[in-house]
Amino acid sequence: MRRIELSSLSPEERRRLLRRSAVPSPEVRAGAAEIVESVRAGGDPALTAAGSKFGGGRPDGSRVPKAEIAEAGDALPPGLRSAIERAAAHVRAAHVAQLPADNTVETIPGVTVSRRWAPLRRVGCYVPGGAAPLPSTLIMTVVPARVAGVPSIAVATPARPDGTVDPATLGAAAVLGIEEVHAMGGAQAIAALAYGTETIEPVQKIVGPGNAWVTAAKLAVSGEVAIDMPAGPSEALVLADASAPPRHVAADLLAQAEHGPDSPVALVVTGPAVAEAVLRATDDLLDGLERSEVIAAALERHGLVVIAPDRAAAIAFADEYAPEHLSIHLTDPEDASDRITGAGSVFVGPWAPEPVGDYASGANHVLPTGGLACSTGPLSTEDFGSWRQVQTLTRDGLAALRPVVDALATAEGLTAHRTAVDVRFEEER
Repeated sequence: MRRIELSSLSPEERRRLLRRSAVPSPEVRAGAAEIVESVRAGGDPALTAAGSKFGGGRPDGSRVPKAEIAEAGDALPPGLRSAIERAAAHVRAAHVAQLPADNTVETIPGVTVSRRWAPLRRVGCYVPGGAAPLPSTLIMTVVPARVAGVPSIAVATPARPDGTVDPATLGAAAVLGIEEVHAMGGAQAIAALAYGTETIEPVQKIVGPGNAWVTAAKLAVSGEVAIDMPAGPSEALVLADASAPPRHVAADLLAQAEHGPDSPVALVVTGPAVAEAVLRATDDLLDGLERSEVIAAALERHGLVVIAPDRAAAIAFADEYAPEHLSIHLTDPEDASDRITGAGSVFVGPWAPEPVGDYASGANHVLPTGGLACSTGPLSTEDFGSWRQVQTLTRDGLAALRPVVDALATAEGLTAHRTAVDVRFEEER
């Protein structure tokens, strides 16, 4: 892992260190756009061809039969089924509390402005398959959609090389009552959800994480269908001081690096002795892990150790970094958490390991990456609906606003705007 003394950085060096992006390379974006356009223009045959060429599809169509979904649900081991049910219940509880409330304000007598929310009619949930299938992502995307009241949900998840869908993901769909699952992945899946095909109805919004090709495709279709956010490789930043057990800190770093060789992990500490202790613990824990090669690659390519001069500087750097996941192993971690405004999901104290947010606490694990956490939040119930403004005016209310409209419309040269108000008072002349 690369080591940096925070106090030695110039302002420009600090900016470069913080600069990341969830947006894929221009080459990937161009390639994804070609796939998207081919599926938009070619429908099901183009989707099947892309699945055959790039993987993730089935030769006999994308739709997974309902009987196959039900069988996967019946075949779930009892322990896994219970875990899916419990995780879904916790996510449901957290997201019910996020249901938006309509509001109305009277700006002046006779003029009311309301803000009203309604669920979307149809959404697409992308669930990665690949080397590490993620049934937990199905829970994180489907359950909030259900809570929001979305009546139609389509799940897209890549098929494995033998044409089957990961049984845990398919079983989770059965447990959650999802009947529309499509075996398709990558940019072609995003295109099929966005534009529809002969057998797939288009959606209004696409949510869920994916690789660079999925993210590039989401960006390509975002002008015509809503998306949750662009999502780059999963990332984490861990704040630690001398009070933190080194093995706890190391385990949190390794858990995020396990996602893939491109996953950035940063350790921000208040002194070099803390860094040395954590790195020793990291080496000790790494040898016994199943994906040790993947983790080692992530640490070598994207691992970062930042040695801050003090607690305040460490917290300030973490806040600027705006990580997807932030674990706080500091004395008085609650105070540190209160000082953070830029982070996707924050894990406070020694009993809050990051994986509980991935699976079990009820918090959502679809999160902004690449520094977007400074301005974008986790996937939420509200993301599965849309707002509209409603204005209601009485005659007296409009009369009171007439001079305001008249002056501003005249200043902007938009006389038809002014006339739309004036004609309502013509009979009173």
